[in-house]
Amino acid sequence: MGEKKTNALSKSMKLIYVYAMATGAIFTFMCYWDGIFMSYTGPGTFLAFALMTLAVLPTAFVYAEFSTMLPSTGSCLVFNTVGINKHAGFWSAWLIMCAWIAVPAAGVLGIIEWLNHQFGLGLTGGKAVIVGSLVLCFWCVLSLYKNVVAGKVQSFMLMAGIAGILICSLLFLFSGQWSIANFADFFTSSNEKQWGGNFATGIAWVVGCSFMITPYFGFETVPAMVEEGDFPIKDQKKAILGSVITCGAIYTIFYFCLAGAMPWAELTNGGDCHPFITFEALQYCFGDKIAWFVLIMGIVGVVFPIGTSVLGFWYSGVRMIYAMGRQNFLPKQFSYTNKYNQPTLPNILILVVSIGFIAMQSITAFFDLMAFACALCYVITSISSLVLLKKHPEWERPYKCATGLKIASLITMAIIAFFCTIGIGKATWLGFAGYMGVGLILWLYMILIKWKHEKVWMKTPDGDKEY
Repeated sequence: MGEKKTNALSKSMKLIYVYAMATGAIFTFMCYWDGIFMSYTGPGTFLAFALMTLAVLPTAFVYAEFSTMLPSTGSCLVFNTVGINKHAGFWSAWLIMCAWIAVPAAGVLGIIEWLNHQFGLGLTGGKAVIVGSLVLCFWCVLSLYKNVVAGKVQSFMLMAGIAGILICSLLFLFSGQWSIANFADFFTSSNEKQWGGNFATGIAWVVGCSFMITPYFGFETVPAMVEEGDFPIKDQKKAILGSVITCGAIYTIFYFCLAGAMPWAELTNGGDCHPFITFEALQYCFGDKIAWFVLIMGIVGVVFPIGTSVLGFWYSGVRMIYAMGRQNFLPKQFSYTNKYNQPTLPNILILVVSIGFIAMQSITAFFDLMAFACALCYVITSISSLVLLKKHPEWERPYKCATGLKIASLITMAIIAFFCTIGIGKATWLGFAGYMGVGLILWLYMILIKWKHEKVWMKTPDGDKEY
């Protein structure tokens, strides 16, 4: 029932590297999705990020407790199988992977769009697929190598990205163009056009704010790497909570400074969600003389955040698939590792799927799909935390989350999921239905064939248990 030691993961990740992985995953497409952020929540985008930071924290506390109580690779797969049942574990894992697996393709799309924007390369069609595939192969090779190397690379990109964003924020603030007048129509949103009347502004902004959960999914990458940490289990909470707070503060500061640099309608072209509005604002404030800094910001504000985000989610997706293979949710071959103790087939699977996803060109569809899938997963995990508290109050919890925070997490994530359903378009619903349809086929295969002969098992404080 237990795993083979030859297929175990290597305990070589320092706390700072795990923190960098999680923070990098949240420090997502900062200057690529800037147009979506500002279009969805207008000049009040900084407030939306501040509110979302507060909204996500209860869920982060829930994950902090789970990851120290059940320190096993698999994150929500483990938490919800033990807390509720294997079906909840399967579907929560399938939902979060909907977001995780979409990140590499969305990231490559962002890098290609930046290359076209900055250098006019015209990488479209077949050329875009070739370049994107090469970038994805690089990430795959990095993930297959020693995880310490990946941690060091991500730490460097993260710190350089944060430094660049903070410098850019100061430039906007002291540019001479920054004005409080640019915060007029504070709660405007590109979503207003979908509804009518005076009530539309408030609903549209709340819907846009709900979608801001998309950049925040990433703290759950910490429990995905729990078996590779060389630090005390209880310190995981530092990486989880630290990643949320760090990124929440940076998002809030940056979008406050950006919103004041230009009138919203001019900055976002009336809320059309086009990317790279940060670079347009820099040119508006400083003219052509800032071209050199725009290039630097492209590297530290687009390439590096995408690099850190993709690497974090690639690692997490690989470890989720690895755990599913190890614990009989998938064939055992998915739990085999190479000489560096890195899962082999999961890396190859994510590479193949990501190359196929490059063909999806709608960045808003990616954005909306990730938000809804994450919120649903967090709802299931919040329920599981309450159920497990009642079922096993005696289990040791190195970090204990208050019951009130668990309830707050459940309510908040349910509200966010509801408002996401209001704002999701037809294309996103079709994509979500297709993805869940594949999951349904796999789930039925497990019920009708695999689980009849092999039980799902999980490590618990009471030892290995079958479910």
